[in-house]
Parts: sequence; structure tokens; C-alpha cells
Amino acid sequence: MISNLEYLQALRNCCRNEAAFEELKHLLTLAGQSIEEIAIPNQLHEPSANNLTPPPAPLSACLEGLGARCFNDGLTGLDISVPSTQINTDFQSQNVAHSWDFLPTEASISQSVPELNKIAANKLGIIFKLIERNDNSRWLLFAHASCEELLELTSHSARSNLILFRNLVHPEDRESYEQSLIDSADNLQPWIWEGRVITKSGKLKWLQGATRPIVQANGDIFWNGLLIDITERKASEEALLLSEEKFSIAFRHSPDCISITTFKEGRYLEVNDNFLELSGYLREEVIGHTVAEINAWVNPEERIKMQQMLLEQGAVHNLECQFRKKCGEVVAALLSAELVNINGESSVLAVVTDITERKAAEALVRVAAERDRLLYEIALKIRRSLDLNEILNTTVAEVRQFLQADRVFISYFDEDGHARAVAESVDPNFNSILGWVTDDMAFKEVKEIFGGNSIRVINDTTPINKSPFLAEYYHRCQVKAGIGVPIMLGEKLFGLLIANQCSAPREWQQFEIDLIDQLGIQVAIAIQQSSLFQQVQTLNTNLERQVEERTNQLQQKMQELQELNRIKDVVLHTISHDLRTSVQGTVMVFKNLLCSPEEKLTISRSIVERMIQGNERQLCMINSLLESNSTEVQGVVIQRNFVQLNTILPAILIDLEPLLAQNQATLTNLVNWDLPLVMADPTQLQRVLETLFTTTLKHNPPGLNLTLKATVEHQTIRCTLEDDGVGMSQLECDRLFDLYVRDPQSRCSTGTGLKLHLCRQIITAHGGQIGVTSRPNRGTTFWFTLPLATLERQGI
Repeated sequence: MISNLEYLQALRNCCRNEAAFEELKHLLTLAGQSIEEIAIPNQLHEPSANNLTPPPAPLSACLEGLGARCFNDGLTGLDISVPSTQINTDFQSQNVAHSWDFLPTEASISQSVPELNKIAANKLGIIFKLIERNDNSRWLLFAHASCEELLELTSHSARSNLILFRNLVHPEDRESYEQSLIDSADNLQPWIWEGRVITKSGKLKWLQGATRPIVQANGDIFWNGLLIDITERKASEEALLLSEEKFSIAFRHSPDCISITTFKEGRYLEVNDNFLELSGYLREEVIGHTVAEINAWVNPEERIKMQQMLLEQGAVHNLECQFRKKCGEVVAALLSAELVNINGESSVLAVVTDITERKAAEALVRVAAERDRLLYEIALKIRRSLDLNEILNTTVAEVRQFLQADRVFISYFDEDGHARAVAESVDPNFNSILGWVTDDMAFKEVKEIFGGNSIRVINDTTPINKSPFLAEYYHRCQVKAGIGVPIMLGEKLFGLLIANQCSAPREWQQFEIDLIDQLGIQVAIAIQQSSLFQQVQTLNTNLERQVEERTNQLQQKMQELQELNRIKDVVLHTISHDLRTSVQGTVMVFKNLLCSPEEKLTISRSIVERMIQGNERQLCMINSLLESNSTEVQGVVIQRNFVQLNTILPAILIDLEPLLAQNQATLTNLVNWDLPLVMADPTQLQRVLETLFTTTLKHNPPGLNLTLKATVEHQTIRCTLEDDGVGMSQLECDRLFDLYVRDPQSRCSTGTGLKLHLCRQIITAHGGQIGVTSRPNRGTTFWFTLPLATLERQGI
């Protein structure tokens, strides 16, 4: 059944605006007028060629300006579509060939108002009135012209053979056309029909007819209707259908996931097969449900972002999002979407491209790049650093960070087969094994496990058979999964590089295994390089030590030569100066005696005494030279005894009284009687004191004041001899106890210098020190120290 609404909608489509539509409805609806009033009163029931009269004024007024004509049942099907603005040709059938008096005159047409022309000014169409009598005969009143332009029919052919109009209908559409008219008459429903006509030149045109039946009191039915040319619209519809078909094909067979959802709540209106395949849902599980109900968005804020972009830009391109499958698996995807209007509601047409594999490939590329970076950096550190500990610690730290493992460590085997963890990086939540040492039995088992330079990969330690060593290792290290590679130095197993997962079992990836394997090689290179460096360092150290030893030996020899040269100089000086003077004096005495003519020579006692004194002095100097040389080579021989200084000083001072008296010197003895014992040789100490007193008295003018002191300082006894004499320079103080050739102008002769040198050797042999402090014209202080006797030596 065709409703009045559909009929009115068809008429509305023929008009250019609402005003034209209202006027068309008024013209097509002649309510209250019978067919006799409109067409041929009292004569339409018995039509004949002789009694046709012009229609009354109301019909002419209705169709004025359209060239209205009346046709009988000879044109049961009519499809006419010509421009309403070109109405200037009249048609009539052969049954009404003598009806010219029935039709309105040209004058009446020209005088009519162009209302219908205004209504259909933008349409190619015709307004018609079709009448069906009780005897099933049909008459057609139509208003239009230009049949030649639209239907390629001349006025003559139309009047002579009206069946041509019916024959214009496409053979495939004739039956539907005639049946639609019958159904409209039988059911008194509006008639709306679309069909094709074919002109003589073969042009195919689409026409649409729309009318509504009105039953008269006498049972006749007439239709007020309109035929329009819809060829262009049909072409557009076909293009639209083709476009829709293409879209449908693309929608169904696109390799991407396509969905249509409402914008506001995200309710699915349509999805394609790939969407269902990727998501794992059935169509009925998706259509009508919202994205929230199936929990499609992993991050709901991403959908909010998409909505904002759609509102601002109208479209979204390649927005990276994450979606959740029915099984819970997360899919990475690129989302492109546009806003579309479907049935007046804002909707989203979304295309989702699965990039999960691409993201995984990108992750693998990043991991490979990170692995290469790690290998490069470790290799660079190996080339730049020769510190093995630094290299090993850097390696375990970098590897643990890269693998995100709980522990990475390096162990090595010593010559006894004991394994020791020498470098480790471990998560703070797990125990450290740095420094852990295994027994030699573990070495045999490890060699069997890693024989042939093989890699050991354990994804889960629970199901594997464990030896006692492995059981202890897994327990101590809390190992749930692990990778181990041997570190080989040639054919020798140096150690192991091991990564542990302690929190849970782990499926190790091939790139992780490859990384550990390559790092094992790099660590072996680092160890070899460090070993070579250590060997070079050892050789350098040995060479340096040998050079140093040789240098020290040369320096010692040089010192010995210098000492010999110095002694030689002293001897030569002594011989050439001191001894020569004595010998010359003796020779002169003897020569003087020989000059006497007497056979017997007489020499005075004083001369003999002076000669004896000179010879004794020279003999003493020679003895000092010999003793000085002997002590330099063999050291001073001393006979140590427990000695208390205040017990030996009186005898020494008594021996010095003549010398003191000779030089008019005054001595003040301030040595305490309760000084502690010292381990010393009294004879040698007496020689030292006599030399110091002699040197002081000999090189100062008469009337000298001397002070002798002894104090305890820092486990030693410090003895000092002070005078108020002329003093000496700092240079003389520094060289006073050295063995060297004295300057003739020096206050200290060579003989005295030899004795002072012996004093230093004697005090040094006792474990003490000796020195002098002085300033010109400020006096001189000689001092020496002797260590106190220890309790062990005292027998306590």
C-alpha cells in the first residue's frame, strides 16, 4: 500500500519550493467537482466522435496555459516528460479526431495564467488528469507540449496512433506500470510509479508518476497527477548506489578494522569482519554495545583525546592508541577517524590499523641498538682501560641494567680450581654473593656443564635435576632462571659470566642469549689484555728495580771512590804539610850540627825535647789516619759496659787539669751524681771528652770559661761542653766532624779534624749523635747523646 504521505513526498520533490508545492496540491485537488463538471457534462457516459463538446470553464481555468487535451483508453499507460515551460503542441487520439470544438482555443490558452509554469519551472514534467469510467474505459486529459523534444513523437503521430505512448515504456517496466494503475484503482490508494521510456533514437529516460484517485458519485475514478523526468536523479542514485557498493566492499574487505560508533556514548552501529577477527568478538557481542561495555579502550583518556580532536578538527589521523581484545590481550594501533552524520546523529567512522607487530619489531630494533651500544661501550672501555676490576664491574652493571635481571656476576677459577665471585651487580632485594668461594669439586662439574664452550640457559630451575653443588648454588643465589657463558682464555676455562633471575622464572630471549655470549668473548679479551698489561708492568717493575739497584751500586761505588779520594787528599796533605814540616825541622837541626867542625856534636836538651814532641805529634796523626780509615771500613770496636758518667768524669778531669792550667781556663762541672746508667765504652768516652776539651782550649785564647753539663732527654743522656770563646761560623759547624782537607786559615788543623771525625764514629757506634752549635764571638757548645741502658740489658 502506498500512503498519502509518500504521494505528497513525490509531489514535493517535483517543486522548487514550498509555495509551489502548496499551489500544485491546490491545482491537483478539485474537491467537490464531478468529472461531468470538469470535462463533458452529460456526455462522457456515451462517448462518440459526434457529441464531444469543449469542456466547461472550470477545467479550462485549471489547465489554462497547458494546452489540455482528452484521450480515451487507447493510451492506458502514459509516460510523458517534457519541459513545462514549452507547452505549445496539441495532441488527440484517433477516437477524438473531431473534437477540436471540445478543446480550448489558442486564444484561451494564451490568456491563461502561467501558474503551472511557475510551479514546475525547474522540472521536466507534465500535469495530467486520468479518468476511468465504469466500463473500464480510460480518458486522459493532459497539459503539456514539446513531445518531440522529450519523447521524439510528432503531433501527427501522436494523434494517429496513441498506442505509441504506451510503447515508449520500457518492456521490463510495462507490466509494473499497468499493474500499479490497476492497484491504485482497485484499492483507491495513491499511485506512485517510477519507470523507463525509450525514445525512437534509443535514448533511455526515467520518469516518475504521482497521483491520487478520487471516486465520483457515479463511480467514475479520476486521478490528478504529475509525470516528471528523473533521469538525472536516477543517474545520481545509481552513482550513489555504486559509491555505496564500493564503500560497502571496502568496508567489508578492508585489511584494517573499521567501525561506526555513536560519538557521545560510543555505541557500535556497524563493524567489519576484520574488526571481529582482531577483537575476537562475535558481531552480536559488539553491535548495540558501547566501547565501555566491552572495555575496548585500554586508556580511556585516549578516547577523550580523540573526541576533543574530532570536535576541534573534524578528523583524527594516525593517533597511536591501545585496544583490548576479548581475551584481554592488548593491541597497539593507529586510529584515524572522522565525524559523520547517520540518521541525524553524530557518529564516528573509525579505521584502526594493527601495529602490534610493527611495535614489536621496533622494540626489537631498539633492543638490538641497545645491545650493540652496550657491546661497543664495553669494548671501548676495554681498549681505553687496563684496570680489570673496573672493566668487570662495569660489565656486570651494564648487563644487569640491559637485561633487567636480578643479578649478574663474574667468577674466576684459581690454580687450585676454586671459583670466586669477583664482580657482581645485584638487586638490593636479594643476597650478594661477592667473594663467595667454591671448592675444587665444583670446578669439575662446571667444566662438564660448560664443556665445548657451550652456553647454559635455564628458564625455570624448578623441574631440572640438581647436583649438590647446583642445589647449594640455586639456594644461596635464590636462582629461578639463569644464563651462563664460559670465559675462555685459549683452551683454558678462566671463569663464568652469569645472569640470574631471582624473583620468578623467565623465558630468555635469543637476543639476550646472544648478548651474554658476545660479552663473554669481550670479557675474555679484557682479561687477556689486562694479563698482558700486568706482565708488562711486572717486567717494567723488575727492570726499574734492577736499574735502581744498579744505580745504587754505582752511587755506592762513587761514594767509596770519593771517600778514598778524600782520604787520599787528607793523607797527602798530612804528609805534604804536617809531616813535611816536622821532617824539615829535624833535617835542619841535623844540618846545623854537621856544620860544626867538632867531631863530637853537642845538642841541647830543649832541642831534643822539641824534636821528640814533633815526632810524637806526627806519629799521633799517622795513627789517627790509620784508625780513621780502619773505622770507615770495619767500624769502631767498643767494649760496652754499664757506666754512670759521674763516676768516670773525675778521673778524666784530673788528667785535663794541666791542660786547663796551661790555658788558664776555668771549668764548672754541673753533672748530677744520680744520672742513669748508659751502655758505653769508658775508654772511648774518655777519648771523646779529651778531644772536645783539647779542641776548645787549643782554638781559643787563654782565660776561657768552660761549663760541663749532663741531662736526661728522651731516653738519652745529653752531654754539653760550653765555652765563651771566639766561636765559629755555621759552615765550620756543619763540616767540623767531617773528614776533609782543612784550609790553612782554618782554626781547626788536619790533625784535630781527624780526631773530631773519630769522635763522631765513636758516638755513632754507641747509638748516639754528636754536634756543635756556635756563633762568631758568642762561644761554642759541643754536645753528644748516649742512649740509656734498657731493662733487659740491666738484667731486671
